[in-house]
Amino acid sequence: MSARERAPLPKGYWTIWTTVALDLVGFGIVVPILGVYAERFGASGYAVGWLFATFSLAQLVCAPLLGRLSDRIGRKPVIIISLVGTAIGSFVTGAAGALWVLFLGRIIDGASGASLAVAQAAVADIAEPERRPPLVGMLGAAFGVGFVLGPAIGGLAALGGPHVPFYVAAALAAINAVAAIIRLPETRKPDRTAAAAARRRFAVPGQPALRHLAIVGFLTTFAFVAFEATFSLFGKARFGLTEGSTAVVFLGIGLVLIAVQGGGFAKIAARVPITRVYTAGLGLVVVGLVVVGVSEVWPLLIAGLLLLSLGQGVASPSLIEMVNRTAGEDRRGEAMGFQQSATAFGRVLGPPLAGSAYDRIGVWSPMVFGGAVTAAALVLVVVVWRMHGSMTTQSA
Repeated sequence: MSARERAPLPKGYWTIWTTVALDLVGFGIVVPILGVYAERFGASGYAVGWLFATFSLAQLVCAPLLGRLSDRIGRKPVIIISLVGTAIGSFVTGAAGALWVLFLGRIIDGASGASLAVAQAAVADIAEPERRPPLVGMLGAAFGVGFVLGPAIGGLAALGGPHVPFYVAAALAAINAVAAIIRLPETRKPDRTAAAAARRRFAVPGQPALRHLAIVGFLTTFAFVAFEATFSLFGKARFGLTEGSTAVVFLGIGLVLIAVQGGGFAKIAARVPITRVYTAGLGLVVVGLVVVGVSEVWPLLIAGLLLLSLGQGVASPSLIEMVNRTAGEDRRGEAMGFQQSATAFGRVLGPPLAGSAYDRIGVWSPMVFGGAVTAAALVLVVVVWRMHGSMTTQSA
């Protein structure tokens, strides 16, 4: 083990990590069951897709604003605002008596959904450039915690009724907000003034490398949410999965993400250029999505899900690190917000198109088409790599 690997974690890192993990546990409670929950209100596959997209449309509009706001007033208050919005949105979703109220709850949740992007900027604030990849990878492992604990908690809560998981998610977000007020550190350095932030006037969209990374993020997110939004329907139609067994599948995905991002990614990123790590991850995602889509027996489904989880576990923190290296220190919050806005656009278009393909083409189509879109993103990464090779080597 190197001296770098033995060095203590930056002060406040575990508090940031815990805040993100709890937020994603709440997300993990909601996502696996939202499609089936919406069917209780008469939603079709197309309507379910738009239910997911509504969250992301609100996030698309608000994430860059909240990210830039965090550059000006600090990370902590923006994260707290986001958590409070999540609590309100989840409560409204659980209290819904009609489909339109479900949409309202998702809009509220999405409009305040910048906590992850701002937390990623906070980690970059406190980490030395050479230590960022493993720390970002460990933060990504919080996704795995969300996938593991969220569905498990949601499955248990659903025993009390279909609305209960959303109330649990709301309570968790509220508790997380209170904990953030008490324990979350402010990571902004004193010399990063509001006046300096005001002079930038949304500088990030003017950087070609960041624009290209945003397009890649949009494509890969579009593909993954095609899987995410329709898998509960796919599993029910092809394998007879219930809400509980679907939660078990997402639990397995979460365990793989924890294993990869909690340790494996750091070792890989220390030895292999980050762009190559990212392209390898995308390749696994392509194969995994296609295999899931064509699977009709359990062994093939499990193999596809494993490949998809491994690829996603490697690709997600790699893209975050590429954005961090490209953005300057004073633009970090805005850059992460811009990236989250691009991925939110993928979440806007992906679910309704996936739901429509599910209804009109076949249960396999969202996964297979998602694999094709990811393959296109992989080609684009190679092109961008050659055009802006320095973007993945400069430090911030």
